[in-house]
Amino acid sequence: MAQPSHSPQLLVSFAQPRLARSLLDIGTSAVPYLTLSVLLYLTLGVSLVVTVTLTVLAGGFLVRTFVVFHDCAHGSLLPSKRANRFVGRLTGLLVLSPFERWRHDHAVHHATSGDLERRGVGDILTLTVAEYRARSARGRLAYRLTRSPLVMFGLGPIVAMMVGPRIATRSQRPRLRHSVLGTDAALAVVAAGLWWLIGWEKLLLVWGPSAMVAGSVGIWLFYVQHQFEDAYWQSAAEWSYADAALRGSSYLKLPMLLQFFTGNIGLHHVHHLNARIPNYNLQRAHRETPIFDAVPVLSLRDGLRAVNLKLWDQDSGKLVTFAQERRMGSDRAVLTAASVARPQPEVTTATGTSG
Repeated sequence: MAQPSHSPQLLVSFAQPRLARSLLDIGTSAVPYLTLSVLLYLTLGVSLVVTVTLTVLAGGFLVRTFVVFHDCAHGSLLPSKRANRFVGRLTGLLVLSPFERWRHDHAVHHATSGDLERRGVGDILTLTVAEYRARSARGRLAYRLTRSPLVMFGLGPIVAMMVGPRIATRSQRPRLRHSVLGTDAALAVVAAGLWWLIGWEKLLLVWGPSAMVAGSVGIWLFYVQHQFEDAYWQSAAEWSYADAALRGSSYLKLPMLLQFFTGNIGLHHVHHLNARIPNYNLQRAHRETPIFDAVPVLSLRDGLRAVNLKLWDQDSGKLVTFAQERRMGSDRAVLTAASVARPQPEVTTATGTSG
């Protein structure tokens, strides 16, 4: 049977990792991140300009390290499954994520992205306008706070990197729980060793700011990849994996330098259609595959503006801001009032007589 035109089978030729190129990815992500961290330690107190510059650069290379970790979770970076697991677990220590647990949650995200009935796993929870209005005043305030830039990009990295991945529960499968506990134990040993070696103050100064930079950028990337005005959300009965990839995953067209640091993850439509494509093949797959000509394209400015979008309006099929939701509510109230105030036509009843 012939494959449909939007089938991931079209992209199989791009889903072949090349060992030398994959090793270059590791050499241009984790290696410079660790090198810059050492330089940060050695230059602390020398110059604020040097410290800030090295912090931003280290944050950028930590984002790139996360992309390597991400590709390992999909089994797409290296030809060997065992090698992907090994590198994934090591880079997981740098990005503070338990490899098996994160791989599971992220697979759920890929299988449910854009499905209104399966929201919130491995993604930022998005309410519909109707759901938001049905909440109590306290519930609406809580949602507004969690979606505020201060919380998302200030507290968000702390929760996403430091708190959430540390929690193991009995409800998790043993393999996932062991992944969390094993990663926590390894991180505790590394942190204790560094604390003893350089002291907790310098450890926090070297690691903390660059991790916050990387975490904030990572959350923003996760956000804009599926949160833009004409995003794709459907009920489970109408949901389609291919449509969710082609219509609900953005092509974030970044400047070349930012595309390097983000490991081409802005080509998210390609990645969601076939997650086995290594990050270094995403651009070529996009360029050489005609079905990607009509995907949603966001500029850097579009991506920054998309942070204002908070709710899914099922009537218009668009993401809207809180201000737009208020206007819609006001317009609806005006129409309702006008309908009530409008004079109703008189109803006459015809009667007849019989003789």
